[in-house]
Amino acid sequence: MANALRELVKSRLEQRGWSYGDVARRGGVPRSTVHHLATAERVTRMPQQATLEGLARGLELPLEAVRRAAAEACGIHLYFEEPPGATADPEVATLIASVRRLTPDDRRHVTALVESLLRNTHRPDADADAGAADPDHSDGGGASSSRGGGSD
Repeated sequence: MANALRELVKSRLEQRGWSYGDVARRGGVPRSTVHHLATAERVTRMPQQATLEGLARGLELPLEAVRRAAAEACGIHLYFEEPPGATADPEVATLIASVRRLTPDDRRHVTALVESLLRNTHRPDADADAGAADPDHSDGGGASSSRGGGSD
């Protein structure tokens, strides 16, 4: 697998005639970090957000381009775009991308956990219904009275 981040850094250095030090000074990151990212055969883990931000500044590239190259270099594929004007959350992007690396059984467990968390924390009426039965384990409450037999 090609190292997309290495290719991005090397091509930008060649295009602009910059050195590792030039990029490091502009981005506020150590020269050794720029050198490592430009020469490493493999990236084993996603660089820290501050490193990605500094590298993007130093290379004068959009942060999203650097983040995507870094993710691809370590085997993570980012599948979503942030809506215009939204602030990107790197933790969410990494979490979503990392799920693909799980086994099918582990993905099912993660899915069940997320669904449970969403049911319990993101329903606007969750506090009001705290004592109510779980809607996933009932017949929908009033559904049986609307199946006929009633006088409308």
